[in-house]
Amino acid sequence: MTVTRRDFLSASAALALAPALGGRVLAAPPPREADIVVIGAGAAGIAAARRIAAANRKVIVVEASGQVGGRCQTDASTFGVPFDRGARWMHNPETNPMIRLARSAGLDIVTAPAGQKIRIGRRYARPGETEEFLAALVRANRAVDDASRKADIACAAAMPKDLGDWAGTAEFLLGANFSGKDLKDLSAVDKVRAQDRNTAIACRQGLGTLIAKFAEQLPMVLSTPAQRILWSNRDVMVETPTGKITARAAIVTVSSNVLASGNIKFAPELPKRALDAAAKLSLGSYDRIALQLPGNPLGLSRDDVIIEQSNSTRTALLYGNIAGSSLCTIDVAGSFGRDLSAQGEKAMSAFAVEWLTKLYGSEVGAAVKQTSATRWNASPFILGAMSAAVPGAQFSRKILTEPIGAMYLAGEATHETLWGTVDGAWDSGERAADAALRRIGALKDAAPEPAAPVAKQKRRAPHRSAGPMN
Repeated sequence: MTVTRRDFLSASAALALAPALGGRVLAAPPPREADIVVIGAGAAGIAAARRIAAANRKVIVVEASGQVGGRCQTDASTFGVPFDRGARWMHNPETNPMIRLARSAGLDIVTAPAGQKIRIGRRYARPGETEEFLAALVRANRAVDDASRKADIACAAAMPKDLGDWAGTAEFLLGANFSGKDLKDLSAVDKVRAQDRNTAIACRQGLGTLIAKFAEQLPMVLSTPAQRILWSNRDVMVETPTGKITARAAIVTVSSNVLASGNIKFAPELPKRALDAAAKLSLGSYDRIALQLPGNPLGLSRDDVIIEQSNSTRTALLYGNIAGSSLCTIDVAGSFGRDLSAQGEKAMSAFAVEWLTKLYGSEVGAAVKQTSATRWNASPFILGAMSAAVPGAQFSRKILTEPIGAMYLAGEATHETLWGTVDGAWDSGERAADAALRRIGALKDAAPEPAAPVAKQKRRAPHRSAGPMN
């Protein structure tokens, strides 16, 4: 039986590589001055820079890596078709400004297919079994909702103990596949406050391509890590290997793991309150193993999404025949995904073949033509997938929105309801830009793109699409 997207947690994200660099890349050394300097050229940084440029203020984007996009990266060369190694979906098409901008830029925006399936061993779930699974998932979601009203406990502590054969599958979908963390490591309040994400919207050219397109005409310097940021209530100075940039304000969009790692030095040091908040919003683990399977040996339909009935964390999500191609991806997440990723791409590819063989037969291995895998935990300028609050720490997101002298933090970790999504990163960048523009007295002159109306919080369906920076 096919399960609709509103019926169950769907395909997700993680992010990775695209050589498309959309922005106006500047040669080293960077400009010495700007009204506002933006650290990071991911979705939040690009959104902030566009807002500042629209206000006719001088902005410079400083990016440590050699490419635009952050956790939104599209690889169009490895398999000959666009492959989002990271974020795959946008959400909330009625209110998301990125979707309107993408259409205006001539990119192809499509609603993700609604059908997904459950595999039980070598067969698909029967209608009655699917109904049992959906009932178990509804009960699990309701239990977490109810528990969150009393205390911010671990989601695992709220889970019903009698889910039977569906316990492992529910734990994977609601925990690792949704947030990159196992339920024992996930705040119940953070999960419940996450805005509805059932409508998934894709860009045929890839989300990395989309973000690079949005970066066009923005002044930026790539392969230029911010080594130290000197800040006060009056101004900031960013020290890089190729020179210093002074500005009246700064927007820092690095991931919560990078912020907590100390890889960027601050003088004076960041307030302990902010560092503690970043640590409590650590990034989960979410990676993607891509396989080229010519001839459709699995017998999948276009854009099929498959999960399995599992009794352990050693499980995954299959996204097959992507856009009608021979490309399939196996998404692994949570503690199992983290351990697997640490073993390297060879071990990841071996697991993917082993897992598919278990579900579809021994001939799968011989059908694999080419593989590629992401390892976001090892990416030095990211260090993981998407933020997820540990139990008791949902309040940390609000802390990260507080100004620190003339600095403002942005990124998906700072969004209280759209954390873990490209949408949340974009919105946070625009909010930080508005705050910085107010600080320098420029907001009244701004003509930014209209802000999207706030989406009403919906009663959550049993499942929502999930994943690292979805």
